[in-house]
Amino acid sequence: MVIREAEIDDIKQIQIVRNSVKENTLSDPNLVTDEDCKEFMTVRGKGWIAEIDRQIVGFAIVDLKENNIWALFVHPDFERRGIGRKLHDTMLDWYFKQTKVTVWLGTAFNTKAELFYRKAGWMEIGMHGTKEIKFEMTFENWSKSL
Repeated sequence: MVIREAEIDDIKQIQIVRNSVKENTLSDPNLVTDEDCKEFMTVRGKGWIAEIDRQIVGFAIVDLKENNIWALFVHPDFERRGIGRKLHDTMLDWYFKQTKVTVWLGTAFNTKAELFYRKAGWMEIGMHGTKEIKFEMTFENWSKSL
């Protein structure tokens, strides 16, 4: 497996991964456009992809403008192999080299993602909207987990 920075040419495969997930699905796949991906990867923050045999099997994108994790998804066929954690750690290492501002994310209740973030040391701080839990990671907590 290779973890590398995401490139514009990766967006089509990123969208395939995003729309393959079984949890935290989009109500309408057209809600997240290729242009959205491009903006978050090149203007607002940065993205990374995980590749196996030149196939993108996971990706992560962080938004420095809103200080949040915009996306972290692994194709269901490649779950439970440590791919999400490697993407997560790469992304947070980079994020906290750019800023010490607390980063947040929202994820649906009772999902593998909720358990993943709890295990990774994220702190629940309330609700994000009406259907998601809001989590935060501080620079201090991230530094302690290394």
